[in-house]
This record gives sequence, structure tokens and C-alpha cells, in this order.
Amino acid sequence: MNALEAENLHSFYGKSHILHGVSLEVQQGEIVTLLGRNGAGKTTTLRSLVGLTPPREGAVRLFDVPVSGLPPYRIAAAGIGYVPEGRRIFPNLTVEENLKVPMERPGPWTIPRVFELFPRLAQRRTNKGRQLSGGEQEMLAISRALLLNPKVLLLDEPSQGLAPLVVQDVFRIVASMRDEGISVLLVEQNVRAAVAIADRAYVLDDGKVVYSGSAQEFAADEERVRALAGASAESWEGAPS
Repeated sequence: MNALEAENLHSFYGKSHILHGVSLEVQQGEIVTLLGRNGAGKTTTLRSLVGLTPPREGAVRLFDVPVSGLPPYRIAAAGIGYVPEGRRIFPNLTVEENLKVPMERPGPWTIPRVFELFPRLAQRRTNKGRQLSGGEQEMLAISRALLLNPKVLLLDEPSQGLAPLVVQDVFRIVASMRDEGISVLLVEQNVRAAVAIADRAYVLDDGKVVYSGSAQEFAADEERVRALAGASAESWEGAPS
């Protein structure tokens, strides 16, 4: 069953047409990665899914229930957690205060459970957000989304600016979401790390899906992995769908 499905999304910033008929799906308990070079439309796709950049055309469904056109808070309440690029934590609030910002929703994720998942946050619970390292800030941003007890988790560039060892920690946590029954849509520039934990991959180029298929098959194609930074629709012709 599809946890999240987008069909033929067309999204704009003003008069700029960013997404050109993007369709994708995330099945229940699946990790899907959305790849592409800078400016390909990855962040706009996530923002369209959660209603922050409402698509002018197309449909978004959560467990077959249409959520297109709903305000972002209603989409969040329906079961989508969103960790934006740049983390967006509150720098002047403590870790514990940041975790109290989300409205409590019934489910297994509580502040004590988050502290079990991220012991470093428990150790720094009285530190302000601005005092945390980049990795700790990312953990806090993920924790805040988990406290909404989402069915689907959208992550935008969780490894950005992090040291390699910290990236491994963050991706280990993301991979564990599958075991928790949470479906994940992961936008990531670190292609190798993303495809290592993902079940399937999509590649965007200029607002269009130019690859859709197994993440493992994609990872095995060195030429495509290397070409990703400069992917164009022409160079991806004939990609499996």
C-alpha cells in the first residue's frame, strides 16, 4: 500500500514553473530517496507534498486520502513529518524546550523515547539550540518531527554540513525508521549514503523525474552515480522506470 503518493505535480514560485508533472510514491515502511543536482526541484517537491508550496496542478494522497489543497498544519496532522533543510530549530530555546514546541499527538514517540534514541540530546537537554553542533541540531530537528508521531517522514538534506562520522550516525537513525514502520522520503546530496539505505530512488532534473527504480540497481551503475551532479534529461534517456 502506498503511504504517500504524488501524481503529476506542477508547482511554481511566482511565474517560475519549477515542477513539471512530478509523480512518485512511497510504500508503507519503505525508504525512498529523491536525488538530483542543485536546482533540480527536490526541495520544492517536499514543500509541495506538505503544502508549503501548494502545487497548481496534480494530487497528493496520504494512505489514499487526498490532502492536496489542505493547509500545512492539516497535512502534518494527517501524518506527515517534515525536517527542512537547514534544521530550523529555535536557537534561543533549550533542547528540551525545542522538543516541547510540537503539539503532542498520540503515538509511541515521546520526549523520553527521543532521548533514548539520541542520548547526546539527553546529555545536552539544558543547552540552547545555538550551542549544539551541526549533528546535534539535525538530531534535534528529526526528534521534533518524530514527536508528531508521523506515518511518513520527509527529510531534506540531513547530512548537509556534517562530518562523515556524524553522517553515519544520522543515516543509521534514518534507516531505523523503517523498523519503526515509518515511511521515509529522503532528499540528499550524498548519493552513496542515500542509496545505501534506500529501497528505491527517483532522480529529478529540471523539475522532471528522469529515473525511477531500485536504489541498489542505481548504486551499481557507477556512470550514472558519477553523472548525477550534472544530470540532464538527455543523458538519462532510456533509464529504467
